[in-house]
Amino acid sequence: MPFPCEKKVLVGLSGGVDSAVAALLLQEQGCRVIGATMAIYDGSPGGTRTGGCYDCGEEEDIAQAAGLADMLGIAHHVFDCSGQYRDVVLAYFRETYLSGKTPNPCIRCNAKVKFGLLPSLARESGLEFDWFATGHYARLAYSQKFGRRVLLRARDTPKDQSYFLYRLNQEQIDHALFPLGEMTKREVRALAAERGLPMHDKPDSQNFYGGDYADLLDRQEQPGNIVDCEGSVLGTHSGFWHFTPGQRRGLGVAAKNPLYVLRVDPSRNEVVVGDYGQSLQDGCMLEDTHWIVPLELTGNALAARLRSSHRPVRVTVREESSLLAVTFCEPQAGVAPGQSLVLYLDDMVVGGGIITHRAA
Repeated sequence: MPFPCEKKVLVGLSGGVDSAVAALLLQEQGCRVIGATMAIYDGSPGGTRTGGCYDCGEEEDIAQAAGLADMLGIAHHVFDCSGQYRDVVLAYFRETYLSGKTPNPCIRCNAKVKFGLLPSLARESGLEFDWFATGHYARLAYSQKFGRRVLLRARDTPKDQSYFLYRLNQEQIDHALFPLGEMTKREVRALAAERGLPMHDKPDSQNFYGGDYADLLDRQEQPGNIVDCEGSVLGTHSGFWHFTPGQRRGLGVAAKNPLYVLRVDPSRNEVVVGDYGQSLQDGCMLEDTHWIVPLELTGNALAARLRSSHRPVRVTVREESSLLAVTFCEPQAGVAPGQSLVLYLDDMVVGGGIITHRAA
């Protein structure tokens, strides 16, 4: 896909291979590239490197981003986003988990920090640019049918990150570039190696935090019970926040058949488990919906993803007051309150919302 040549592009450089190749491709297309890196780690909770975005190894990542910029001959700037990251992403993460729900910190970060605060701070510093680019695996295109630029799934389906981008607003979409959208991860690493980029074999970051989530929750262990649907005690746990609906591994309960987390109860510090059949739901309700394409323009031939790696499932939707009722064409497991459900029309992201509870 050709990119707008002779335009100034701010590229979010993380120190990883994806953003490095994004910058390289844009430069080779003739764009005037500027590198920008978010500093989000505020010094806590401390400890060893976890392999996540929020990581005590951030200084090394920033140094690698700076080294890449020097190699490409482009300017590189570092912007302190740690305060807003703490207030917008980490606070949301803690509040959601401790209320018994399952958060999506990467979705919040993309919309509010990476595509919001970072370009804003860059402009405030005096940088001028026409586009903002990242190494996300997603695509953008202008839709004649809907009269706007829209977000599409990436060519590399297993690596597609459109799920994490569904809350971008139209202005962000209109000024974004995703140079890797037509490439596979294998092709990206091969190109990085061919061009001699030092991060060509650097491991991918694992989620937003690779360590124990308890590190970020600031809670002491709190023993509680693991119970079945009838309330019978099957085992114990050290805190309900270690569990999320749909979870099967790490329950520490021996049973004849596999058990799944059905729900967590913060008020009782209980984790309720059941068999696979009990984990299935026919639908759910969404709050805090966000639309890239107005729902009324899309018809009802939609598919939904409950997680980034989830196989899209056909759904029907209807608006009920301030909520959106979603009915699955086949029952689904792991429907977790707090998580995002993202709606697609073929490869196009329509929008989505936050799961609040199962549909009546």
